[in-house]
Amino acid sequence: MSHWIETGAADDLADGTMKAVAAEGMELLLARVGDSFYAADAHCPHMGGFLPNGHLDGTIVTCPRHGSRFDLTSGKVIRWTNWTGVKLAVGKLLRSPRPLRTYPVRLDEGKVWIELG
Repeated sequence: MSHWIETGAADDLADGTMKAVAAEGMELLLARVGDSFYAADAHCPHMGGFLPNGHLDGTIVTCPRHGSRFDLTSGKVIRWTNWTGVKLAVGKLLRSPRPLRTYPVRLDEGKVWIELG
C-alpha cells in the first residue's frame, strides 16, 4: 500500500539542484526545477552510479559513472550510456536499457512529500 513521507522543507532545495534523501531504508534522489519537485531512485539502473553526484540539466539527470541520462518527469531513458560503437552494443546486450524509477511528489504547507509503495 502506498503512503507519503515528508522529506523536508521545499526552501531547503535551491532551483536547479538535487540531493540524496533517505526514506524507509531507500536512497532517493530529490530534485527541484523551478517550482516543481521530482523524486527517483538515487542509483542509476545502468551500473548503479549515485545520481545525486551527477549533473542536472532541466529535468534531465546524467549519471556520473557512464553518462546515462534520464528524464525525471517520467524516468524515460534519454541515453543509456555515453559509450559508442561496439562497446555500446555489447553494453546494451549485457544490460538492456531500463527506465529510472520515479515517485510522485507533492508540496504541502512548504514541505516536500514523496509517495512510496
